[in-house]
Amino acid sequence: MKHLVQYTSAADAASARSGIEKLLEDYEVALNASDTDVVLSLFASDSVFMAPNNPSAVGIDAIRNAYNDIFQAISFDTKLKIEEVVQVAPNWAFVRTTSNGYVIVNAIKQRVPDANHELFIVQRNERDEWTIARYSFATTNPLPR
Repeated sequence: MKHLVQYTSAADAASARSGIEKLLEDYEVALNASDTDVVLSLFASDSVFMAPNNPSAVGIDAIRNAYNDIFQAISFDTKLKIEEVVQVAPNWAFVRTTSNGYVIVNAIKQRVPDANHELFIVQRNERDEWTIARYSFATTNPLPR
C-alpha cells in the first residue's frame, strides 16, 4: 500500500485546513449573495468550473460568464458542509462537500429545494491564499417521476 508523503507539519496542515475552510465559507457567502465579483476572486485565473449539463468553463472569463448566467437565472439560499479535506501536496488539496438549501427561480420567483455534492480542487497561490482551481458538482435530489 502506498502512503502519502507528509508534506507539512501538523501545525501547517491545520493552517491549510483553516485556510481552505475559510475559502469555502467565503464561497458560500458569495454564492448566496449572487456576487460574481467575489466568487471570481476565490478562483485561480486558470481555473475550471464544471457545472452539470454545461460545457466546462475554462479560465476566469468563461467562469465569469457562467456565474453571470447562473445568477441571472437563479438565486441561492444554501449551506455548504465540508465532508472531507485531503491535502495531497504543500499547495494542493481536494475538498468534498455537500450542500442543502433552496434555489429561487428568478423568472417566476419560485423557491425549490436544492441539494448537491461537490468536489473542489484547491491550490495555494503565491500570496499563500487558497483558491479554487477546479470545481464540479452534481445534484443529489431524486429524479422527477
